[in-house]
Amino acid sequence: MDETTLEQFARIEQAVRDIVYAIKSPEHMLFDLDSTLLNTYGHQEGEAFNYHYQAHGYHPLLCFDGITGDLLKMELRDGTHYCSKDADKFMIPLLKEYRTKYPSLPLYLRGDSGFAAPELYEVCEDNDCKYAIRLKINNTLMALAEDKADDLSQATKYNMVDYAVTYGEFMYKAAKWSHPRRVVFKIEKPANQMTFMYTFIVTNMESEPYQVVKFYCGRGKMENFIKEGKDGFDFSAVSSQSKIVNANRLQMHGLAYNLFNWFRRLALAASMRKQRINTVRLKLMKIAARVVRSARYTTFKLCSSCPYKDEFYETLRNIQGLRLQLE
Repeated sequence: MDETTLEQFARIEQAVRDIVYAIKSPEHMLFDLDSTLLNTYGHQEGEAFNYHYQAHGYHPLLCFDGITGDLLKMELRDGTHYCSKDADKFMIPLLKEYRTKYPSLPLYLRGDSGFAAPELYEVCEDNDCKYAIRLKINNTLMALAEDKADDLSQATKYNMVDYAVTYGEFMYKAAKWSHPRRVVFKIEKPANQMTFMYTFIVTNMESEPYQVVKFYCGRGKMENFIKEGKDGFDFSAVSSQSKIVNANRLQMHGLAYNLFNWFRRLALAASMRKQRINTVRLKLMKIAARVVRSARYTTFKLCSSCPYKDEFYETLRNIQGLRLQLE
């Protein structure tokens, strides 16, 4: 496994994704960008101590479809790499792919404060992609939001118990930014607390501030996608001493994750589509059956009291009803 096989995995992902989109095309694309830690326990090439996670490992970059959970792209990186390092280069091929194949498809991107880098903003702007990326709190941002903070203080002067919140926006230009950008913010006073909590988000969206904040907060599902990949498809199986071998293994496990996610969306019984892979394996695959083979058929005979036989047969009918458009 080498650089060539990495490119082959990328082409396979694109080809199968095109087939899935031919069956059920997306109405818009939501890129959820994040990173995670893959623990290592030996002398793997590129592994290092990551101060954020306080552990040794790799620090891969991942991009999911925030709506469907599809893993759109994944790249293994050294453990010391910061979240936003080369995130713009990581996203350029993906943005160009969707902009070329689906020119009218609205594109959106979300990222936490680790991805607050002007290079990523510019890549999104150049490819007509709307973004909402959180900013780290600093004194300048706090000063620009001071008026709204004062208003919230007055509103809660005689009621320090209940929850209260206010929203606002301003134009802001950091030292490394080429031009001012819109920043929306949320100031909230949690129930039974006297201190305020601030959330600042840089965006090129035109929605109201509360809508942008709500849109950004939806990225919390990313943690579920990453957990599914680690627990259900063993993303952390990076035990080789060679980094390139580990990178290929990660792509293989990512392809397995996507195959199941597409299966869940297109074929799995409706009552089971929100269940995790381990649950589906237990209910549909790890069941006793008698296999009877004849000249023309192979028949799986399930126990008459199998509790999930209806879901099993519904899944089979959904598979038989798929109409794939292959080249």
